[in-house]
Formats: sequence, structure tokens, C-alpha cells
Amino acid sequence: MSPETAPLDAEQLAAYFALMEVSTLLQHAVDEHLRADGDLSNVQFQILMRLSGAPEGRLRMTDLADGVVYSRSGLTYQAGLLEQRGLITRSPAPDDERSVIVAVTGAGRDLIARVLPGHIRVVRRLLFDSLQATDVEVLGAVLGRVRDHMRAAPPRSARPRTRRAKP
Repeated sequence: MSPETAPLDAEQLAAYFALMEVSTLLQHAVDEHLRADGDLSNVQFQILMRLSGAPEGRLRMTDLADGVVYSRSGLTYQAGLLEQRGLITRSPAPDDERSVIVAVTGAGRDLIARVLPGHIRVVRRLLFDSLQATDVEVLGAVLGRVRDHMRAAPPRSARPRTRRAKP
């Protein structure tokens, strides 16, 4: 039996199931908060947060997709919903008509400002209140390594698109 197909030991199984349970419980609480306070899905919140943190509040759609682990078609659909609500705009890139620039609007920034304090409260209460400062440091380091390992061979929806050379 190869190391890749060997059964997980008891400690690995316990860690895996704890991670899945924590992730599910946190995700459920965050989703509930975002729906109640902002009528947002988690991916819509991620889109608005990434745009809010971007220079001039703008990103190419492909760069936005590279940072949000979601199918490209699903991300386009979610961006369309945000655009209908006036929270973002989409326009052709000035240097490449095939690229789309996504920008957060004032209404989008206002919505983030309104839901972010509650989001922070949920995350702090469920995740960080039970940890000591050293735990947070270790958790960040461990999850950062795992994320980097997973991003080295991401699912198709999370792979950066290769840019074609301009003729």
C-alpha cells in the first residue's frame, strides 16, 4: 500500500473531523449573519471585501476569480447579482476588451461597513475567543502552510488563468 492510500491514523482522523466541524459551524454562523444583516452570500461578501481592499477598489475579473475559490461561471453570476443591486460595476478593461474590470461602488462600501462589525463579532466569538495569542499564531502558520500546499495544485476554479501574449 502506498503512503498516499494508507489509512489515516486516529490522530489524523480526529484532526480532520475537528477541522471539518469547525469549518462547517463557522461557515453556517457567518452565512446566517451575512444573509440577515446584508442579504449577502459568503462569496458576495468575499467579492466586496477583496474589491474594497484593492487599489482604487478595482480588480480584473480574472484576478478576482483567482483569489475567490469559486467556479468562474458562478463568480460571474454572483457579480451580476451584486451589479443589479448597485454594489459593484463591471466594465471592459481599457487595455484589453476581453478583460472585465470590477469595481466596488459607494453603496458596496457602505454595505461592507454595515455588515463587517457583525461579521467580526461572529468570527471572534466562535473562533478566536477560545484561543490564546500563541494559539492564533500557530493556527495561522499551520493553516497558511496547508493553504499554500493546496494552492500549489488548486481545483480548476481556483487556478490562475494563463494570460495569452498580445500579438
